[in-house]
Amino acid sequence: MAKKVKFILSAEIVANATEGLLLGEFNNWDLDNGFTMKKGKDGSLMTTVTLEEGRSYQYRYLLNDGRWVNDGSAVQYIHDERFQVENCVIEVPAGKEAAVVVSVAKEKAPKAAKLKEPKVKEAKADKKEADDLSEIEGIGKKIVELLVAEQIISFQDLAKSTPKKIKSILDAAGNKFKMHDPATWPKQAKLAAAGKWDELKKLQAELKGGK
Repeated sequence: MAKKVKFILSAEIVANATEGLLLGEFNNWDLDNGFTMKKGKDGSLMTTVTLEEGRSYQYRYLLNDGRWVNDGSAVQYIHDERFQVENCVIEVPAGKEAAVVVSVAKEKAPKAAKLKEPKVKEAKADKKEADDLSEIEGIGKKIVELLVAEQIISFQDLAKSTPKKIKSILDAAGNKFKMHDPATWPKQAKLAAAGKWDELKKLQAELKGGK
């Protein structure tokens, strides 16, 4: 049996973000199939998902300002060794209970979850201005989201990244991204960061799909 589950992320955690994605085991953590959360009048984000009852799922939220966040009312938190973060866990009860509501309200997440959050990176990201990374030949909207999630939000960030590191980010996101070749992305980003747009356009004219 399936049950509708309402996920609500409080305005306190949403802050300046305008929308977000709910991602988890229920959609294989796939950015393309994330559940979009729209901002309400009270500043919170909300979405409703149909989940199988009698099961538990790990999940997190990705906000459009680049932050990955947890809520404070999950039944438990599980450490993800691969990414060194804490994932929230929701248990969907079986039976005739009302739909589950996952809400942060003013509750606080367990200390373990807070310690595992990349606070330094998030604070650093808040201070930097984000650039339109889609200006780089070969980078589309979905890849921009992947890069932002890894704290690569500016041309300067991208210029400092190695093709090998970027390739590992793409490979970890699934087969659909493995076809992309980021070999020239740092070079393009360096020109963009320096404001050398004419040189960048000349270089891009010689490329095909960023290669």
